[in-house]
Amino acid sequence: MPFVKRDEQGAVIAVSQVSGSGFTEELSTDDPTFAAFLARVGDSGTTLLDATDQDFIRVLEDVVELLIAKGLILFTELPEDAQQKIMRRQQMRSQVSALQNLIGED
Repeated sequence: MPFVKRDEQGAVIAVSQVSGSGFTEELSTDDPTFAAFLARVGDSGTTLLDATDQDFIRVLEDVVELLIAKGLILFTELPEDAQQKIMRRQQMRSQVSALQNLIGED
């Protein structure tokens, strides 16, 4: 069972696997206050990661394109699923670009 640290209002603010300074209360993992803590931490951590996923994916696409352009890897060396996903994203990006050009010509 984990050891928890609480704030002045009694909400769990930190969890530890071992007893230590401020972590003296042992709490069951099915306790509602423990579940609430995990939900708060999980939501904020996921949201922070999700917020950067789109940008990171674009960086990875650029890296793959650069490696292919420099001849360091061959497109055909990538797994079939990866090839299909890359081609699909390139097609979608091309279509979006074409639509933006049409809209921009007004």
